[in-house]
Amino acid sequence: MGPSMGSGTADASDASAASDTPAGVPAPRAGEQGPGAGLLAALLDGMDTALFALDADGTVTHWNRRAERVLGWSAAEAVGRDGFAGWAVRGADADEVRRRLMAIQDSAARQVHEFALVRKDGGRVLVRMQAAGMRGRDGGPAGVYCAFSEAHAQIDLERSIALSEALFQDGPWGVVLVDADLRPTVVNAHAARALGGGRTSLLGRPLGEVVLQGVEDLEGAFHHVLAAGAPPAPAELWVTLRSREGERQRCWRSGFLRLSSPLTEEAVPLGVAWLFQDVTEARTAEQSSARLRFRSAQLHRAARAAAECEDPWEAATTTLDFSLAGFADHALLDLVAGERLVRAAATPVDAPGPCLRVAGGSLPARYGPGHPALQSLDRIAPVRVSGGAAGGGWAADHHWPRHTAHALCVALRSRGRSIGVVTFLRTADRPAFEREDAAHAESAAVRVASAVDLALLLEGRAAG
Repeated sequence: MGPSMGSGTADASDASAASDTPAGVPAPRAGEQGPGAGLLAALLDGMDTALFALDADGTVTHWNRRAERVLGWSAAEAVGRDGFAGWAVRGADADEVRRRLMAIQDSAARQVHEFALVRKDGGRVLVRMQAAGMRGRDGGPAGVYCAFSEAHAQIDLERSIALSEALFQDGPWGVVLVDADLRPTVVNAHAARALGGGRTSLLGRPLGEVVLQGVEDLEGAFHHVLAAGAPPAPAELWVTLRSREGERQRCWRSGFLRLSSPLTEEAVPLGVAWLFQDVTEARTAEQSSARLRFRSAQLHRAARAAAECEDPWEAATTTLDFSLAGFADHALLDLVAGERLVRAAATPVDAPGPCLRVAGGSLPARYGPGHPALQSLDRIAPVRVSGGAAGGGWAADHHWPRHTAHALCVALRSRGRSIGVVTFLRTADRPAFEREDAAHAESAAVRVASAVDLALLLEGRAAG
């Protein structure tokens, strides 16, 4: 196996029996010197694993520095001893340990054993040992070499490996490892599904190829972790992903860990481990609940404020003002006048402000056939439209303020008839109106219709 690392003698048969080394490096015969002997000694002493070897008779032939650090016995004290009785193993256990070790040289497979060994200071340590038999030049059993470590350290290593395997196979969280260039190097199955790719197709690609919006925040988090370490708590990131079905928005609760090499004297960042879980449904539900509570509170406040208004027209416009908060940028109130609609009240076109009646009396709303406001009257249902990329031209065609990008028209119903239409408008800074927005608009329209109907009724009586 190589030259002895301490005192002791070995005859020609011993040298022949130890001709194979654990690393497969041919060992010089006992007493020989040369570059090969020094290289083998350096290799054995530089190993991170404790190692010793026994010849066919059970004599210790090799003992590296790591074994000395674990048990305290030096190579000079170990090499040449017959077995471990009386020094590295308690006398009561010596025969059993020797029997099990020497039986390994007759087996072709590597075996794992656990032994309680004795340190030089008298303490005992449980070690986990991988052992394999050696063959001499004649093919016969020539001894055993054993690599060992403290059992708790080995168990910790196995746990770490098992944890890594579980995370990368069946973990309920997405796990992505990115290198110092912020490119994925490992992606588990959960993360691959969330990102819309395969475990291998995502490797080495910039995240910007799959994350359309939010990638700056994500990469900023990676840079921070590489420079300053992991943040104290998980963060929630909203991203927009590219998929075959189009764009989809997701919220990921994310944690980040800096990866450093354990094999260097100074911590060298290897990259970042990004663990995340999709919480989109929970956050969307929370946002919807908060939005519903706010809108309900606004309508309640609107009802109380309108009840204090002597003028029903003021009650109608006050209700629209409360309804606009956090909901839309503009509101238009058109009333049915014969076969057409006339503008009765509106918010300012170019600046935020309260909804006011049109000065000097109602003006015709020049809506063409198929206009969303007319559709809402015909269907007696909310109508939602968006201008998309058409911008100001689309808004002008509908006779709305030039920055309008989204509109929601709701018919005003009172006493079984349609008396007008209220139109809510949003700019491109806001998302398009959704179904739950239409429900809020209808709730506001009911209150506005009651106030407007009362105003028209009073005006008719006054005129009569």
